[in-house]
Amino acid sequence: MDIILDTHIALWALDGDRRLPKKAQDLISDENNYVYFSAVSVMEVSIKHEKKSQEIDRSGRTFYQECLDAGYYTMPLKPKHAIWLDDLKVKEDAYVNKDPFDRALIAQAKQENMILLTHDRIMEYYDEPCIMLV
Repeated sequence: MDIILDTHIALWALDGDRRLPKKAQDLISDENNYVYFSAVSVMEVSIKHEKKSQEIDRSGRTFYQECLDAGYYTMPLKPKHAIWLDDLKVKEDAYVNKDPFDRALIAQAKQENMILLTHDRIMEYYDEPCIMLV
């Protein structure tokens, strides 16, 4: 299975954080799965580190290198991913905050036929089968 990690899942996995659900640990460590991190997550970490360094304790550059060191594959942000932002579906009567990082990760997963692994409850309101909530 091809899995793209939501930013917080990648951070938790890199840190060995207890908040990382067992199911996510199992999927990430399964040698049959290809685990990716996105350029979108690198941007998110960079921006949030600059604004809230007490919450995100590493730079985007450090995060990028840690993901590579962990053996994760890179997923660049391509124009075809950006185009898919127009087509994301939200469940009827659901509210989503339209976070640009979340939306870009969903679009990447959808367009590349990957699973987006997340623990973000807001993601369950998107009507996209590529999202796996753990």
